[in-house]
Amino acid sequence: MAALIGITVYRNLDEGGYYIPDGYVESVRQAGGIPLLLTPGETRLNQVLRTIHGIIFAGGGDMDPALYGGSNHPTIERVDTVRDTFEIDLAKRLFKLNTPVLGICRGFQLLAVASGSQMISHIPEEIGEAVIHKDPGGDSVRHPVTLEPDSRLANITGSKEFEVESEHHQAIRNVTDEWQIVASASDGIIEAMEHKHHPWMISVLWHPEMSIDEAEQQRIFRAFVAAAEQLK
Repeated sequence: MAALIGITVYRNLDEGGYYIPDGYVESVRQAGGIPLLLTPGETRLNQVLRTIHGIIFAGGGDMDPALYGGSNHPTIERVDTVRDTFEIDLAKRLFKLNTPVLGICRGFQLLAVASGSQMISHIPEEIGEAVIHKDPGGDSVRHPVTLEPDSRLANITGSKEFEVESEHHQAIRNVTDEWQIVASASDGIIEAMEHKHHPWMISVLWHPEMSIDEAEQQRIFRAFVAAAEQLK
């Protein structure tokens, strides 16, 4: 049997309904997994965690600044407290389990915040624009990231540097002791981290699911699904 991979989803607060870009689903399928969508507000997490073999924390709107002791900023958008609560609870449970976890963009930020990290509310205002992480019109942009050569992520992708699809205006200010920083942009923004004590928990700030035809990015999904298959 293929590994069952849970993917957290967005809520459309204006029109109702749930949403996830198809790149997440297709990347999991191409890697051999079966994608299952995890909707905000689900409370039966013990049953969920007994059923699935891996979890992707997907991208989406900004988190409530109250979660990391931040203050409101005019650029903060699409805050969904129901999703925040659901995913923080899920993340804290996963820190104690062996279930493989992949964080992407918001998911990267959420895993860091769930373990006690602080956030930069708006990169251009504090760090500047030497590297553009998000187009002002809202589109994704490409920029290079550099990986630590001895990291698991570098071994997975087979590369120490590549260009990524980026679509975020916030970043993690620091990481707590349980995380190892394994990739960064030239402006110093933390782009990827690996949990030191979890068997397989990798988190990236960019969007590998947007690079469906790039082998380096899809190797991340293949390695993740392969790890999840070990739990079956």
